[in-house]
Amino acid sequence: MNTYTAQDYKKGLPRWCPGCGDHFFLSSLQKAMAEIGIPPYETAVISGIGCSSRLPYYVNTYAMQTIHGRAAAIATGAKVTNPKLTIWQISGDGDALAIGGNHFIHAMRRNIDLNMILLNNRIYGLTKGQYSPTSPRGFISKSTPFGTTEDPFRPAELCFGARGNFFARSVATDNAETISILQAAQKHKGAAVCEILQNCVIFNNGCHDIVYTSKSRSENAIYVRHGEPLVFGKDKEYGLVQQGFGLKVVKIGEDGYTLNDILIHDAHCQDNTLQLKLALMSNENGFPIALGVIRDVEAPNYDTAVNEQIEEIKAKKPYHNFMEMLETNDIWEVK
Repeated sequence: MNTYTAQDYKKGLPRWCPGCGDHFFLSSLQKAMAEIGIPPYETAVISGIGCSSRLPYYVNTYAMQTIHGRAAAIATGAKVTNPKLTIWQISGDGDALAIGGNHFIHAMRRNIDLNMILLNNRIYGLTKGQYSPTSPRGFISKSTPFGTTEDPFRPAELCFGARGNFFARSVATDNAETISILQAAQKHKGAAVCEILQNCVIFNNGCHDIVYTSKSRSENAIYVRHGEPLVFGKDKEYGLVQQGFGLKVVKIGEDGYTLNDILIHDAHCQDNTLQLKLALMSNENGFPIALGVIRDVEAPNYDTAVNEQIEEIKAKKPYHNFMEMLETNDIWEVK
């Protein structure tokens, strides 16, 4: 097996604003590609339109920037026609969840073997600062000068509602965790959605400050690990327990709670009830933000099933290509 470095996947000079979260994610992606070890010529990066969708220009793989919202559609076609190709689909929150929302949910429903990256900065950056489908209620932007009057999409909720089998989340500045979830996404056979929380320094600066530094993550985030207790805090002094049909934050050692009372994370459970509750936690409702692989469940994937069906039908036919099909019928020669 060939050994690759991040340099093998680098190309061009990224043209994003200094400090943009896209820089951090690109670096993590290139490192993850190198550690995964799939050759650049067996890899494709496909995007839509937006700041983050410039990323295909900066990777030394097959790459294509498509049209607004259609990254999942193009990626689906590429994967079905060439199942051996590893595909990284890159979209921003506007590109994926607004004009591309239909393709986004159906790619998950079909469980197409794509690594679907959702770079979420809660704003339209390329078109200069309009609110996006993930902007919070009351958000003031160029297109909502008096504040939005609608509630945002929660990407995890869309993924789970579309019968998604893989959902993970990381922060763009958290290089190690981003690499970890990208590796898990590649290993997963099916639609793997990775939400990357990133900052837009120009139009939505500070949108993820609550988890954007290692210090803030130690205070406001929880790293979920399959098979391990759901604990968090600087000294892992807090944990999650079940309370009725919901979750509760407790301090270990107080009110009779011990480590044995803390829930164990099960990313592979078919029932997604607890996984969804973890994914939807927020600091606004008194919970830490969940980072890591939240759901990772095996299920049949579309591209494999379609190609198996094609081979099965071909085996039953007397012809296997267009010319053979023509020759199975009566043939007349006109002189």
